[in-house]
Amino acid sequence: MLDRAKGSGEAMPTPSPKPDISSRKPTLNGRKGTKLIGGHFSPEVSTQLRIIAAEEGTTVQSLLGEALDDLFVKKGRIRIVSG
Repeated sequence: MLDRAKGSGEAMPTPSPKPDISSRKPTLNGRKGTKLIGGHFSPEVSTQLRIIAAEEGTTVQSLLGEALDDLFVKKGRIRIVSG
């Protein structure tokens, strides 16, 4: 709907209603108590990671967890992801 501004012939758009937050999808139980960690990398990095995951029959998330654990150990910290 368009409303006419007082005193002018210009049409003014009617503001859209705010989205209903309660209609959002519920969080999956597997994600409860977790935090998203992400980064932007080249498409080649994404492709190579997905290829390795497919070759090993695992997930990208599992490979990232393994890589993070390796980084923690390299930096003198304990493994957290793999336990």
